[in-house]
Amino acid sequence: MKNWNGKPYYSLDYMLKERFNKKIYKVSLNGGMTCPNRDGTIDTRGCIFCSLGGSGDFAGNKIDDITTQIENQIKILKNKCNASGFIAYFQAYTNTYAPVDYLRKIYFEAISNPNIVALSIATRPDCLDKDVLELLEELNKIKSVWIELGLQTINEKTAKYIRRGYPLSCFESAVKELRKRGIEVIVHTILGLPGETRKDILETIDYLNNKDIQGIKLQLLHVLKGTDLAKDYKMNKFKVYTMEEYIDTVIDCVEHLSRDIVIHRITGDGPKKILIAPLWSGNKKAVLNSLHHEFKIRKAYQGKKYKDN
Repeated sequence: MKNWNGKPYYSLDYMLKERFNKKIYKVSLNGGMTCPNRDGTIDTRGCIFCSLGGSGDFAGNKIDDITTQIENQIKILKNKCNASGFIAYFQAYTNTYAPVDYLRKIYFEAISNPNIVALSIATRPDCLDKDVLELLEELNKIKSVWIELGLQTINEKTAKYIRRGYPLSCFESAVKELRKRGIEVIVHTILGLPGETRKDILETIDYLNNKDIQGIKLQLLHVLKGTDLAKDYKMNKFKVYTMEEYIDTVIDCVEHLSRDIVIHRITGDGPKKILIAPLWSGNKKAVLNSLHHEFKIRKAYQGKKYKDN
């Protein structure tokens, strides 16, 4: 069993300390963009699980410029934990969905801050035009650029239900183009999507093992106020995981995951003000403690069940 500084999996924290020789923190930014799944290009309703904040409920205030958002969050973090290195994380909505001149302005504003060591951009694979890719390649030569792609699942039936709005081939093309330019790719997956079996989830993990990706987020499904998913939940169309079910599922995923893929998130806590279910996820510390205890009990670790294809 490989040990990643006391953890049974290759965590983001471990990777950052290896790469930068110090503790690194993320500052979550709002670039003031929308999404083709909201502005009518694909749909107007957004993905079925996405909050009105565009999954950026913890991001900065979009009325502030990027420098102000960064400085405000750095000030808080420095007071709390004496932090000195930060990743600029463009989190809210689709962060390459804007004219390239605007993207150039906000991205360069972020990486010009001497406290910023890398740029992480959450987006959709269908929002990476050639001019955007060329800009990302240019930025990546100055400071590391990571692109976070919201895949969620490879199951086409589930993808249709959650209104993802693009085919799997689009994701594959985006990964190929990004890696051709030396840009790191992080993939968002959601565990517990309605109708998905354990087999479906592990098929997504096995699929990603065979793609040229560098990181993954294993996100627990949250039911949030104001979403269409919340309407289905209130109509008892599906059930959310218990904590025990979630822990069992996430450990199974980690055991099947290649040891080379960094786990950027192994759980998540939805914004308490709009979280409907599962309420147990609001206590992130308790969830992580239980998860790590179960890893130890089972003698589980990342890659234990991985088969190299």
